[in-house]
Amino acid sequence: MTAVGGSGARDEPSLAGGRAPLQLRVGGASREELHTRLAKLGIQLNDGARTLLEDSCFDTRAPEMLEVVQRSLHQLGLASGGTLPQVTAAARAQGLAPLPPDTGPYLRLAITDQGQAPDSILSAGRAPTGAVHVHSAPLRADHDYPKGFYLRVVDGVTWLRAFRCDDEYVWPADAVLALRAPEG
Repeated sequence: MTAVGGSGARDEPSLAGGRAPLQLRVGGASREELHTRLAKLGIQLNDGARTLLEDSCFDTRAPEMLEVVQRSLHQLGLASGGTLPQVTAAARAQGLAPLPPDTGPYLRLAITDQGQAPDSILSAGRAPTGAVHVHSAPLRADHDYPKGFYLRVVDGVTWLRAFRCDDEYVWPADAVLALRAPEG
């Protein structure tokens, strides 16, 4: 499946359903263009997502095509869950890598068929159920600064949200991450 520019057009199953890798174009849009596209689709942002969108990594850059896959921690071999450093190591052992930090909005624009979260809790100090976390290198070492984005649909509202955690937080085995597949 290919999603170029986050149009939301669908001919094949999406990453959200875990059925097929997603060919995703990341980059090429200005910060303002991303805000406009997100708003046009009614996608809500939390304060953390707004903070991340102001980072210099969202300055316009040349677009690149990425193959994005989703994996649970269990699928990565972390049956008891794991910390972000453990997740990164387990993903790399399977040939997967973190996504560029600016992937979140492009992925949110591309996935328009994500299922409803099983609960309505928006912030609970834990990995939210029904979310797809965009695994990327943190933009700052500060644990109070958002680590990255996640995608979630709550009560019919589509969200692009940001999360915070430190390297000691143990993610549950059923947490789902979007990762970069190897080229070729």
